[in-house]
Amino acid sequence: MNAQEFLKKMQQQSREISDAVRKLQSENLERLIFKNDANQWNILECVEHLNLYAQFYIPQFEEQLYNNTTKPNADFKSGILGSYFCKSILPKENLKKIKTFQNKNPLNHKLSISVIDDFLNYQDRFALVLENAEKVDLNKIKIKTTIASFIRINLGDAMQFYVNHNIRHLHQISNLIKNFH
Repeated sequence: MNAQEFLKKMQQQSREISDAVRKLQSENLERLIFKNDANQWNILECVEHLNLYAQFYIPQFEEQLYNNTTKPNADFKSGILGSYFCKSILPKENLKKIKTFQNKNPLNHKLSISVIDDFLNYQDRFALVLENAEKVDLNKIKIKTTIASFIRINLGDAMQFYVNHNIRHLHQISNLIKNFH
């Protein structure tokens, strides 16, 4: 796949994600904290979960981009493991729940609407990452995963995973909004 086209797609998806989350700022707090089930995340908990992932990935992206001397490669090739992670996280029919790591689980945390601002700030940082990613080889830079620090995937796959993870939880948020009574 052409690296420039890949990055443009990531930028477009990232803008759409930001726009969707920005709309949550106009929702009333009752809707943002509503739960059908005590063991289910509410909207703010979903957004905070995304923030916890952003706290893990975005500093890595920034560090690797700004401290890297690889030359840009015109092509991006997804790795076997990275491709699997990226596809498995996307929402689909009969979506199976994925057990969340305890340190990424905001269930029953007391949260305020500020988590939305935090998310949008992370998205701004990610937009800069995507701009700067044009200057490096997306295939050669390796990023640690949340699964284990010794499991690394290439930068392109890690960025795609980050975006797909956001898409998955926006789908969850959309369902929570539809099911609000």
